[in-house]
Amino acid sequence: MLTSDFDYHLPPELIASEPLPDRSASRMLVVNRETGTLEHRSFAELPQFVRPGDLWVMNNTRVVPARFFSNDGSREVLRLEPLTSTRWRCMVKPGKKFRLGHTVQIGEATGTVENILENGERILQWDREVDEATHGHLALPHYMGRDDQPADRERYQTVFAQAAGAIAAPTAGLHFTPEILEKLPHAFVTLHVGVGTFQPVKAEKLEDHIMHSENYEVCTETATAIQAAKRVVAVGTTAMRTLETVARDHDGHIVAQKGSTDIFIYPGYPFRAVGAMLTNFHLPKSTLIMLVSAFAGKEFILRAYEEAIRERYRFFSYGDCMLIL
Repeated sequence: MLTSDFDYHLPPELIASEPLPDRSASRMLVVNRETGTLEHRSFAELPQFVRPGDLWVMNNTRVVPARFFSNDGSREVLRLEPLTSTRWRCMVKPGKKFRLGHTVQIGEATGTVENILENGERILQWDREVDEATHGHLALPHYMGRDDQPADRERYQTVFAQAAGAIAAPTAGLHFTPEILEKLPHAFVTLHVGVGTFQPVKAEKLEDHIMHSENYEVCTETATAIQAAKRVVAVGTTAMRTLETVARDHDGHIVAQKGSTDIFIYPGYPFRAVGAMLTNFHLPKSTLIMLVSAFAGKEFILRAYEEAIRERYRFFSYGDCMLIL
């Protein structure tokens, strides 16, 4: 199967660079796998699609400010993982200014390049903790074409975000208000979304793609609720990847578990845990459009995307959503 099979043309004006004032005002394309039909609805109507015995599973990760600039503005650090509070695994640019032993100043803190990994990432050792509240920025997706603003600190965050650690938001959850959330029987998993979620698949063949790894956790309370549910609805690709990782490891059962996952779901994958999903519209040739194509069928998904483009839906992180039944 080729990466080019998952390409489509998106008019750039349909990329949502700013959020709507009202979270729940998004449009929702309902994709029915059983009937093969597409229906245009509003996200505010989501509770109408709840069935008896449902459990809607959401990712409660919280986005942290992980992007930092040097005091002179010439260098950028993206913290991928805090190994300790003063030792980070990072992506940096420009790389020529981050050679072994080079230093960078962010606020009062001085960081030294301690190691350069094979993939180009750096290990930075700081002489004190970096003041994240003052100097940290959200690493908004590149396609928004702008830097983060103060309003993004909460708007690029779900209303149920709790566990700090993500670089990117689990965007299917951005549509929820507390009022809509309380109308759904729900539970939470945690998967800290990494920068890899935005990276395009560069391999010509899907089988050659190396998937990024992300940390996740399923608590006992959630595992018990899932075991009792008649239908599990994944809110977002990250919730889907978490549940399918655990189900794959335990013969289709969901148990309390934490670890890291590099699961790559593409057409042909045998789903074990999830019966429906809510998701946003995804980048061409991304692992995320491959995942939804695995769930609903590639031709059906590409037809749904054509319809969404024709109807001028808003795409990507701050855009509209799709409910796949």
